[in-house]
Amino acid sequence: MTKQDITAINQLLATPKKIVIVSHKNPDGDAIGSSLALFHYLTKTNHLATVIVPNDYPDFLKWIPGQDLILKYDSQKEDSEQKIAEADIIFTLDFNAFHRAGDMVNVLANSQALKIMIDHHQQPDDYAKYTYSDVTMSSTCEMIYNFIEYLDGLPVIDSNIATAIYVGIMTDTGSFRFRSTTSATHRIIANLIDKGADNTFIHNQVFDTNSYNRLQLLGCALSNLKVIPESRAAFITLSQKELQQFDYKKGDTEGFVNYALSLNNVVLAAIFIEDLQQGIIKISLRSKGDFSVNEMSRAHFQGGGHTNAAGGKSDVDIAKTVEKFISILPQYNTALHEA
Repeated sequence: MTKQDITAINQLLATPKKIVIVSHKNPDGDAIGSSLALFHYLTKTNHLATVIVPNDYPDFLKWIPGQDLILKYDSQKEDSEQKIAEADIIFTLDFNAFHRAGDMVNVLANSQALKIMIDHHQQPDDYAKYTYSDVTMSSTCEMIYNFIEYLDGLPVIDSNIATAIYVGIMTDTGSFRFRSTTSATHRIIANLIDKGADNTFIHNQVFDTNSYNRLQLLGCALSNLKVIPESRAAFITLSQKELQQFDYKKGDTEGFVNYALSLNNVVLAAIFIEDLQQGIIKISLRSKGDFSVNEMSRAHFQGGGHTNAAGGKSDVDIAKTVEKFISILPQYNTALHEA
């Protein structure tokens, strides 16, 4: 984002505006955190802001200040579309192509509101008037902090804003262990704690509120874990029947794939989750080192993301999806052994 862009956005925000903040389908901690952080900032600076998400999000995020004000497009379509129709500005956060907003794709594409994109994923589409895209950033939440700083707004940050930003950085960095966590990230985290983010409380709310059924589901997932040593890869499968057996709730499988990645000598991990309602297999890919699961997902599984974390889907059944995954591994063996 250029200095000229910052100046122009500052001028835009110099007077009260009707603003809608949108995140991607199946929003995660970074999507909800960045959206609520920006919501609180804009509200404190005299704008009428609304957060709209395509669908529901996990219970472990339903404590963040302001989350009760979020509109869910799939269940509040009329209210959501009215807010979008009235908006002067639409911020799209943590995604960079309209199709990532699920059923909101057409209403966003047809909106005449000025659009501002803030995102850290690769290969952004060219739909926004102003784009802040940086794939080196740990999270969209870290970018929101920078964005607020660009607007000379750091004095506005209170405990609500600090908490929301902390959540997104923490979850998208795997609790600060991924390579994208830089010294700058840690300096921002220190400032957020000084502003009122309670790091112990936040961690407990997100990671230490497991249900009995979720832990049973994790046990099932680990029992399904398979390793392919010649490719330094591992994968987990979960069928719809297994999800139902343990009363699956949205977000229950968050982080499961990382158990596969934690194995000795494994640099590529995948989890395949059956979703009969959508008729797809949901795929999450993780890697270590320089091996790009973003490229693998884009090439084979209709998805994408980051070098070390990506998502995708398959339109065939879980057995055939796993078979495909195994079949493509040999073409990556050299890269996997060099990672």
